[in-house]
Amino acid sequence: MKNNENQDGFNYRLYLAWLMAILATFGSLYLSEILGWTPCKLCWFQRIFMYPLTILLGIACFRNDRQIALYILPLSMVGGLISAYHYAEQHIQALQGQTFCGAGVSCSQKYFELFGFITIPFLALIAFTGISLFVWTDYRKNKNFK
Repeated sequence: MKNNENQDGFNYRLYLAWLMAILATFGSLYLSEILGWTPCKLCWFQRIFMYPLTILLGIACFRNDRQIALYILPLSMVGGLISAYHYAEQHIQALQGQTFCGAGVSCSQKYFELFGFITIPFLALIAFTGISLFVWTDYRKNKNFK
């Protein structure tokens, strides 16, 4: 028996992934609805990929569904790629202004920066990566669980 499972095969990886999705979802809503920060187009695309993860992972947790990885991984990986590009656009001079943002809020604008490198897209990238890792390891370790 593994240290993060009990005798029924229950483990906490799905719950940790769900918690990350919940924190990212409510964090983005807090930034836009409470603080009034207007999201750029790339932020909207990241939200499009994060918000369904909250619902799907919640259902998977209640059903203890390990097959959810087949649906979660594409969403979290594409969201992570968008976050990585968004982060690169904020920090690589050559990419600034090269996106399809057009009118409205610039995708290279930094509303928040901590320690000189932690920005909102970086936090989203961490969330997408964490969700992907938790779900993938849960799926790999429990492939034969029925």
